[in-house]
Amino acid sequence: MGLIQAAVGSIGGSLADQWKDFYTVPDGLPATAALFAAVPRGTNAGRGSNVRGSANIITNGSRIVVPEGYGLLLMQDGAITAFAAEAGAYEWQSNDLQSKSIFSGGGLFESLVLQSWERFKFGGQPGAQQAAFFVSLKELPDNRFGTQSEIYWDDGYLNAQVGAITRGSYTLQIADPIRFVKSFVPASYLQPGKVFDFTDLDNAAASQLFNEVVGSLAPAFSLYTNDPAKGNRITRIQQDAVGFAASLSEAVERAYRWKTDRGLVIVKTAIVSIEYDAASRELLKTVQRADALAGARGNSNLQASVAAGIQAAGENAGVGGVMGMGIAAGSLGGLAGLQQPVAPAPAAPAASTAPAAAADDPVARLTRAKQMLDAGLITQADYDAVKAKALGL
Repeated sequence: MGLIQAAVGSIGGSLADQWKDFYTVPDGLPATAALFAAVPRGTNAGRGSNVRGSANIITNGSRIVVPEGYGLLLMQDGAITAFAAEAGAYEWQSNDLQSKSIFSGGGLFESLVLQSWERFKFGGQPGAQQAAFFVSLKELPDNRFGTQSEIYWDDGYLNAQVGAITRGSYTLQIADPIRFVKSFVPASYLQPGKVFDFTDLDNAAASQLFNEVVGSLAPAFSLYTNDPAKGNRITRIQQDAVGFAASLSEAVERAYRWKTDRGLVIVKTAIVSIEYDAASRELLKTVQRADALAGARGNSNLQASVAAGIQAAGENAGVGGVMGMGIAAGSLGGLAGLQQPVAPAPAAPAASTAPAAAADDPVARLTRAKQMLDAGLITQADYDAVKAKALGL
């Protein structure tokens, strides 16, 4: 008792001949339609004719075509009596022992659908009339979210609390159609001509989902930016539609049990904009600056800074000032040895402002010059010139 798979992937041939009713999806559906009633067709590709079928009510011998990307749900008295997730053509028979109630389709839907069927399956023998509904198994786009004020989360990489206003959209997928219909869809949508659309502003159930997503954004940002596998970088969120979707879906599942109780999952996200508060912007600038100066680029920048400092010291304080810089570098653990070689600064004239005692002491002058030579701050020729002058040669 139930469905007989007539011709997988085909709506023509013998299926269109000798039939009572022929049902399929209605025309003009929006891309975001999630659930809607099956509609009768007067003809099937010009084959056969029946204009007396009732809207979404099938009887023994009725044929139903399930297009790719949709599942078929049959219901009686509010209970699901059959489900098919495999595209193709089916015939409804209430008393045929060869018929089946479940065609799970394999993959994503098989285990979830079978579990739900065992939980919700119809207990008695199905009657002669069944209401037929189609449920979308595709990704349903254009589900939007946004915050009117800042949300805050703890960011492991920035090591601080971060605040931002954000907006974007996500795609939904109905992973478990049986659970979705039994546990979430209002009864008012299980009527002919009604379409359950997540983007419908008048859909109270969809509005509830929007509020739950907004309430899960802060935990989702925290999950993403504190995940080492994502590099702990807040700046990667806008480029990682699937990665952030997984974090958002996990946050929604933790708080509201979308997949467990409703059969819904978030598949992809698109962050249209994210505007950090003033404190977060300043902190982000500091971290970005530090990242830019890390590694080889930072090494080159440090060498340039040291060279500029040595040159300035030589210009302002003569040989004694430059020698002081060399001694300071040595006291910092041999900084010059850890960096790439720095071109020696040009020899500077003797400082006119040096103390008189040091200037008149040839041993002191030679000692300073030798330290500068060993540090690579002056050349051998510079040292020889200082030596000749100190010894009066």
